[in-house]
Amino acid sequence: MNIEQTVSAAVAGLQLGSTFTLDDLLTAVRARRNRRLRIVELADLDTSDGICAVWLVTDTDDIVLHARSDSALHRQQFVLHEFAHMILGHCEGQDCAAEDVLLPNIPPYTRGRLLKRQDIDCDTEIAAESLADRLAAGIRGSVFAETRYSEVFG
Repeated sequence: MNIEQTVSAAVAGLQLGSTFTLDDLLTAVRARRNRRLRIVELADLDTSDGICAVWLVTDTDDIVLHARSDSALHRQQFVLHEFAHMILGHCEGQDCAAEDVLLPNIPPYTRGRLLKRQDIDCDTEIAAESLADRLAAGIRGSVFAETRYSEVFG
C-alpha cells in the first residue's frame, strides 16, 4: 500500500478543497457513508490503556466514542483518526470479523476493530493517522483563512 497516494486520493475524494471546517467534514463523511454520525465523549475511557477512541457501527449509525482530554486538538485528533478509518473504508464487510467466543457480548464488527487496532504499526493505522493529520491541517487552514492569520502573521 502506498500510504501517501491512498491518503491523497481519500482527501481528493472528499471534494472539500484544501481548507474546510469540521462541519464540512462531518457533512461529507455522513453523505459518503449514508448514515448518521454521532460523536460521544466517554469520561471513563482511559487513554493509558492505549485506546483514545473507537468507531462503533450500528444498523443506522456510526458512533465515535472518544476519551476526554484537556486539549481540544488532542480530542479532535482522536475523532479525526476514526473518521479516517471510515473514509478509507477500513473494516468494511468481514474485514474486521472476530470470533464470537472471544468477546460474545460485543458485536462482531466492534470486536474486530478493537482487536485489529492493537497493531498500531500496521498500514491501516498509519494511513488513518496520516489522513487524520491531513484532515486536521485542512480544518486549521480554514480557521487561519477565516481569521486572516496569514495576512497578519505571514
